[in-house]
Amino acid sequence: MFDKERFIQDCTQAVAEGPAAVRELVAEAVSDGAAIVAQLGEPKHAGINALYRSPELTIINFVWAPCMSLMPHNHQMFSVVGIYAGREDNVFWRRTAGSIEAIGASSLGVGDVTALERDAIHSVLNPIGKMSCAIHVYGGDFFAPPQPRSLWDHETLAEQAWEVEKVKVLFEQAEARFNAWHQ
Repeated sequence: MFDKERFIQDCTQAVAEGPAAVRELVAEAVSDGAAIVAQLGEPKHAGINALYRSPELTIINFVWAPCMSLMPHNHQMFSVVGIYAGREDNVFWRRTAGSIEAIGASSLGVGDVTALERDAIHSVLNPIGKMSCAIHVYGGDFFAPPQPRSLWDHETLAEQAWEVEKVKVLFEQAEARFNAWHQ
């Protein structure tokens, strides 16, 4: 049974060991999505919901709006992603001389877990018509990383500074767009 406080405590201890140790904890947690929903509540809105934040560790409950797409971005720290409801499709990118190019993709469903290296660049899509939910664990402060983060424009792939408040608005807009389309 998922216990939020125990999960946070376990992650604070495992983060020093690195992504593999954190991955084990996330895999165990998302093996029972219903238990996470029972503990965190049924998602009502898309968003970035911090469960824990420190300079060494951030745990976020991401709720992706139906059919939402988030532009390519980096984290400047390792991350572990575990899906407990819905789907999350990732496209992986690498830097080129003046931009980025896609180099691979991964589709995650309920119970799936992936770890991203510190320098990974990825974009995220919820390809289904309902909310998708994931626990993301970061090896640092997601909201105030020690090194500046970047995002890349969907259309031009031009690099820009990451601004978390703008990204939060994208979650709200994606949910509003989906709701307006389905009324």
